[in-house]
Amino acid sequence: MNVTQLRALVAVADTGSITHAAERIGLTQSGASQALSALEDHLAVRLVMRGRRGVTLTRVGEGVAARAREALAALDAIRRTADGARGLETGRIRLASVPSVFATLLPPLLQRFHARHPGIEVVALEATDREVAALLEAGTADIGVVAGPATPGRTVVPLHRDEWVAVVPAGHALVRGGAAGIPLAALAREPFVVATGGCSTHARTVARQAGLELADIRVEVHDWTSALALVREGLGVSLVPALNLPDDRRGLRVLPLAEPVHRDLSLEVSPDSAGSAIVLAFLDTAVTIGAGNPPRPDMHSAETWTP
Repeated sequence: MNVTQLRALVAVADTGSITHAAERIGLTQSGASQALSALEDHLAVRLVMRGRRGVTLTRVGEGVAARAREALAALDAIRRTADGARGLETGRIRLASVPSVFATLLPPLLQRFHARHPGIEVVALEATDREVAALLEAGTADIGVVAGPATPGRTVVPLHRDEWVAVVPAGHALVRGGAAGIPLAALAREPFVVATGGCSTHARTVARQAGLELADIRVEVHDWTSALALVREGLGVSLVPALNLPDDRRGLRVLPLAEPVHRDLSLEVSPDSAGSAIVLAFLDTAVTIGAGNPPRPDMHSAETWTP
């Protein structure tokens, strides 16, 4: 029995949905489901019932959930006592990122951090990736989400590995046989809709890194949503990080590249904030969510950390 299992049970009791429970506690849907199953196996009783209208707790599950709330409240009280000793009861942290990452990847992390440290304010600084780098260098941001190689000598925690995927209109000629992967060279010959998302690395730079040029750029936009709307209307094809794909993909086909191209996102700490207890607490939370394990003791040193 562990804390994640108890949090999953309480979240299901509150939301009536494994999907929503997973979002609340910063897990994938399969991770939350596995946590519930593991708790049931450990206790040798059925705690939840899955149905067409969602998930409900059994009578035993309701009793266990009530005790789980008490246990989690006690753990939170212990953490608050420790936070007070470390100067973490109140304060703020300045987090810089491109807007698309704030909208997709960071909410579960921010929710978990707030649950752990409710007295600490997170100030969100939306910026382009170049601006994020400048904010970190100037000490205006404590932590920034960066893509690509880490800055030497800085504390860095891996956050997410993404993959670039081709997005084409439904019925496009590239769809035929594209399930196995589209060669980037073939995609680059098509009329193209380029979206930057506030990042210096986008379809044009991905192509150039492969020694290619986009032959026919019809339009370049800032927002991923706008680019996909133009693709849906048949204006061209696009290359998009999988993280930014929409839930509603009607009129679109998403196809992998024949040779996968990845985008690595990390949390990087400003040199001015490397020793901050609040910053280290935020990184601890990120590691717990990302790796599913307690933070490594040596992560507090100002060097790159890789799980």
